[in-house]
Amino acid sequence: MSAPGFGMFNIKRVDRLVALSVLSSLLMVWLVLTGFDAVTQFLRQLGHVGKDGYTLDKLVVYVLVTVPRRAYTMFTYAAVIGGLLGLGSLASSGELTALRAAGMSRLRIAMSAAGVVAVLLVGVVILGETAAPWGDQQAHAMQLRRNAGNIGMGNGGLWARDGDHIINARAAILSQHAGVSSVQLHDVRVFTLTADGRISRFERAVSADHAGRQWVLHQVRSTTIDGEGIHTSTAASQPWQTNLNVQVLAQSVIQPPYLSMRDLRRNMRYLESNGESPGSYAVAFWTRALYPLNVLVLVLCAMPFAFGALRSGGLGKRMLLGMLLAIGWYFLQKVMVNFGTVYGMPPLLANLLPVLVLSTAGWLYFRRHA
Repeated sequence: MSAPGFGMFNIKRVDRLVALSVLSSLLMVWLVLTGFDAVTQFLRQLGHVGKDGYTLDKLVVYVLVTVPRRAYTMFTYAAVIGGLLGLGSLASSGELTALRAAGMSRLRIAMSAAGVVAVLLVGVVILGETAAPWGDQQAHAMQLRRNAGNIGMGNGGLWARDGDHIINARAAILSQHAGVSSVQLHDVRVFTLTADGRISRFERAVSADHAGRQWVLHQVRSTTIDGEGIHTSTAASQPWQTNLNVQVLAQSVIQPPYLSMRDLRRNMRYLESNGESPGSYAVAFWTRALYPLNVLVLVLCAMPFAFGALRSGGLGKRMLLGMLLAIGWYFLQKVMVNFGTVYGMPPLLANLLPVLVLSTAGWLYFRRHA
């Protein structure tokens, strides 16, 4: 006999029936949505083929490396629609009615559907923290090489050529001052080359920012190499004569939603160490951290649509309801997060509010239909 209170978590044959039905529908929808998104991007990029050395092979590689991120993004929609289709197929065959008649509660059925989603979420989260950010960085570097030949992104951060100077920054971070976006470079190295390619001067700065019409290096250590030897000097800050374009640099920075949690946390620490708000990086970090909870709550709250009216509904109706719910959830989350950001609400709380609202609605429903 199972312990009191734990019967909800004992896996039975009926749970496997629900899980397998949801799993097959979810995987099918996930494949279709991800494939459609990739094909759409392929067609969108096709017009750039033949320009600036952008070949069809590079286009195919560009789309392929972004597939992990597309799969990660589409999983939420696939989980909702796949769950509705899976339970809908059981409803159409009368099995869902039989399960209810046998005493299986709506919450238990919904949790069986959410259980298979939770298992898949483990792999999806790993995908979102490994292959997806890597693929986005590769795709971003390809686009950057096509649009700005003197700037590149790689494992060593940002690289740029400015005449006789080679510039490397370990991190390039978007920040905002009075609502205006700007770029900060961190751990900056500037190599000055002679005509024969030798290094004549090396500068290393903790950070660099664009103040007014010029760049400024902060906490700089300069080393000059000449016929008399090596000369070193330090400065708290100094003007930096460079032709780096701020707008082009802003385009070179990977957007926060496409970074891994580790990179987001690193950029947050950079900004916080300079007394600045982590802003969009903190929002993206907590959005990523709460992603599994968001998906599970959304799936649980979507499953009630599979009961009642959906028994007589068709495939199109289920998909439409699933899409409307997922899209409505997306906009609700965006509005509440932006509202919290504008009014100074902590990013964690701003991201939790939509989950709390939806969880409350789901709890009220399942309590009423216990």
